[in-house]
Amino acid sequence: MDAQNSKARTLNSRIAYSFGAFGHDMFYGMLSTYFMMFVTGHLFNSNAGGEAARMVSFITITIMVLRIAELIIDPFIGNIIDKTDTRWGHFKPWVVGGGIISAVAIALLFTDLGGLTYKSPMLYLFLFAVLYIVMDIFYSFNDVAFWSMIPAISFDTAEREKTATFARVGSTLGGQLVGVVVMPLVLFFSISSNGGNGDSRGWFGFAATVAIIAAVSAVGVGIFTHEKKNELRNNTENTTFGKVMGVLVKNDQLMAIALTYVLYTTGIQIMNSFQLYYFTYIMGKASTYTIYALINGLIGVITVSLFPGLAKKFSRRRVFFYSILVMMIGLVIFALAGHSLTLVILGGAIFMLPQPLIFLVVLMIITDSVEYGQLKLGHRDEGVTLSVRPLLDKFGGAVAGGVVGMTATAAGMISGATASQITSHGTSIFKLMMFAVPAILILLGTLVFSRKVKLDEKMHAQIVNELEKTWHQHLKGDDKALTEMASSETTTSLSFTAPVDGKLLPLSSVSAPAFADGSMGEGIAIKPSDGQIFAPVSGTIVADFPSTHHALGIRTDNDIPFLIHVGVDTVEMHGTGFVSYVEKGQHVNAGDKLMEFWSPAIKKAGHEDTVMIAFTKSDNTPNYELKFVKDSGLVDHGDEIIKIENK
Repeated sequence: MDAQNSKARTLNSRIAYSFGAFGHDMFYGMLSTYFMMFVTGHLFNSNAGGEAARMVSFITITIMVLRIAELIIDPFIGNIIDKTDTRWGHFKPWVVGGGIISAVAIALLFTDLGGLTYKSPMLYLFLFAVLYIVMDIFYSFNDVAFWSMIPAISFDTAEREKTATFARVGSTLGGQLVGVVVMPLVLFFSISSNGGNGDSRGWFGFAATVAIIAAVSAVGVGIFTHEKKNELRNNTENTTFGKVMGVLVKNDQLMAIALTYVLYTTGIQIMNSFQLYYFTYIMGKASTYTIYALINGLIGVITVSLFPGLAKKFSRRRVFFYSILVMMIGLVIFALAGHSLTLVILGGAIFMLPQPLIFLVVLMIITDSVEYGQLKLGHRDEGVTLSVRPLLDKFGGAVAGGVVGMTATAAGMISGATASQITSHGTSIFKLMMFAVPAILILLGTLVFSRKVKLDEKMHAQIVNELEKTWHQHLKGDDKALTEMASSETTTSLSFTAPVDGKLLPLSSVSAPAFADGSMGEGIAIKPSDGQIFAPVSGTIVADFPSTHHALGIRTDNDIPFLIHVGVDTVEMHGTGFVSYVEKGQHVNAGDKLMEFWSPAIKKAGHEDTVMIAFTKSDNTPNYELKFVKDSGLVDHGDEIIKIENK
């Protein structure tokens, strides 16, 4: 019964978290893409033409400045969240509180605050700035806390992957669905259809609907998910904006991919933000945007699933260049489409098709740059490195919002204007900014990528191989609290068991030179008959190779470090066929399942699946001796094979 309750609770948690991601990305889609449409097209309808243009310009600049300033604040928000300690946990108070407050604020921002836009413009601008700051800060609290919750929901890697998968599905659906429902909801709530563009009341109805969904989903996360408390999660380091920049500057490959991505993401966000404007002011058919958004949403969901196969067949670098080529073709078709709905949809679909692929290529290279930086700089900056990508997305979004607002003003697409009122000059300005500017930015990003980004799969595999040889050299003083938790006694003799079923082999017989020649240390090998790795001894995980999952570094409770390495050159598989159930810093007991691997996948990739165990010695480890109880024949996991004796 307890097991059934536990499974039900876990499933409820996944569903709640997925729904939270759904509402979270609906909110972000509305804020990043459709809020400026309301501001430029409907907020100042009651103002005179010149005053409306000035108000739109002021609001546009205010939003851009505030969003860029928020980039400096975000790391501090993360630290505040980490240091929060309530009966509900670190994250849930901010997910729920941030979700509700930002939802109320965004709904108010989709109004003229009781007519203040024309009754008292200066007061409106002041209140707008205050409301926007409140909305943006509390949304950031909600955003950072929400995506930081996955490690707190479960310490089991497999469960985390399932939770993250559920969340990815929810966020994709929410982010795409908001584009599908925007015009139907606007027209449903509008008093006047305004030629299919809707009115201010309709836009408020749309915003209020999305805000309610976002708030309810945040509350659902608070009620149905459960943070697991553990001393491992105590915050021990402050991540500042300066530190993020410091890591970026020192890691040349991270810098290169960051420059690539900031140019790319700014370009596509400008293009994507203009699309509803195109349907409204160029084609004069705002309601048909729903069809366009629905098709692009389906394409986005499908494309994500193609990445693993494409990356394996063509390499990430080729996937990137082919994707850019496809994107440029789509951009040209869209630019030449005119009023043809068929060509617009075709061009937009082709432009959308490779976007998830490029995002994943960039994400994988940023992830790999963690190991690159570790090898080059001598320390691992995982959290700081991975925070670079969302920071760049926000910067690109801020610039895109400013460009969209200023372009709409210059093109006359403000204050209730219709397609028939847009001049040829206004159309030319709009098309220049919608098509030419994004194309230039994307191509500049591609140029940087081709010349500066050298970190491919092969280079990363070589880096990890180098790190494997030195993984034990920086263990002194690591995880002090964990060592105290694990065991306060030093044993003179320790039984070391087989971590996997199979046939024992001399380590000197394996085809991996670093293991065979003793460079990695003394040890033994096992030709596996099963794909499950169990802890051979109680200890602490001190290295988990999170991007590949092919090896684990463990330190026994009496401070003896050893490495379990599955297969030869399996780092080149980048985690395919491997599942890890532990992470760095976690204490395990003898017999606990550590990881699983699929031998057919390893062999299909052209590698051997031999499991190698190597004990390392350095100035940081006690003096010990290995006595092999058994060094040949068949073993089952749990059978004693080595006796570790302290000298």
